[in-house]
Amino acid sequence: MAADPDATMTAAATMHHGGPDATEIRHDWPMPFAGPGELLVRITAAALNNTDIWSREGAYGSPEDPTAIAGWKGVPLEFPRIQGIDVAGVVEAVGDSVPSHWIGRRVLVDPTVRYAGEFPVDLIGTEADGGFAEFHVCALSRAHDVSDSPLTDAQLACLPTAYGTAMGMINRAGCSPGERVLVTGSSGGVGSAAIQLLSDRGCHVVARTSPDKAADVERWGAHEVSVRGADELGQLAEVDAAVDVVGGEEFPALVDRLRDGGRLVFAGAIAGPMVTLDLRRVYLRQRRLIGSTMHTPQDFAELARVATEGGVRPHVAEVFALEDLHTAQERFARRDFFGKLVVAPNGTDAALSSGWTPTVTRC
Repeated sequence: MAADPDATMTAAATMHHGGPDATEIRHDWPMPFAGPGELLVRITAAALNNTDIWSREGAYGSPEDPTAIAGWKGVPLEFPRIQGIDVAGVVEAVGDSVPSHWIGRRVLVDPTVRYAGEFPVDLIGTEADGGFAEFHVCALSRAHDVSDSPLTDAQLACLPTAYGTAMGMINRAGCSPGERVLVTGSSGGVGSAAIQLLSDRGCHVVARTSPDKAADVERWGAHEVSVRGADELGQLAEVDAAVDVVGGEEFPALVDRLRDGGRLVFAGAIAGPMVTLDLRRVYLRQRRLIGSTMHTPQDFAELARVATEGGVRPHVAEVFALEDLHTAQERFARRDFFGKLVVAPNGTDAALSSGWTPTVTRC
């Protein structure tokens, strides 16, 4: 089917850095079309993340000026931009050179548009248009067929950023079946993802969390729970590896919980980025510290396989219409929920179902 230059869609278009009013709900946004090697995806679900808000606000700063208005790469975003880094949907049409059997398949979209080797360089929602719209175009290489997954589309949309980051951390730390692995921030998006992925891999998971979240992390599959404010981290038996998104004042004690030759992988600093560390506690014990950001292409392909096999079960706290994106982001800022918030650009029924009937054949 030939592209119609007059076709439009509903989209949440962010026009500039700023507050919620910087994003406009538009019903006249130009609809994208699949070019050679591309898929047109009807978006059934797109999850909310911190990066959506921080990027809109320009809250990342730059290496020269931490207060500068900038996206995650240290420079302002180009506008207008459709945000939304987490995308799940159904292939509505395919471009030239893409087999037609892709039409109607449920897909999970790798949010990385461009890699430098194995490292993400450009992402949807910041460097390219993302999921807060009815349609999204992506390269065939970025779409992973999850048609056979038992997860709903809303659950699938929870995976790319949080579970992709957790998968990258786990693989970079080389976590293996039977190993004892400590997870901090375990009630958050990446932490709860790490618990599920490690449990699915056959690791013995020790979750570090707050008192009010202990029961939740046990439900995710943690074998032991260490409660902040009640259990001293220093009294915990040594672990083979630790997965940390917290940083802050407990970071040195976390290093000390590693066995000789143990690994600590970290991908966040929600308790603070500045730590004081006795380096002798690292090199004299042959321990390794590993920084990690997001995932590699291989990590994401593994995540799609685990999702297809039902190895993870994301919890969706609430599903919103795309027109209610501002309300969804207000609730996201309040943190009065457990799990993920999701918007459904093509209706709640689509987000909570396991498939979609395509109406377009080929662009």
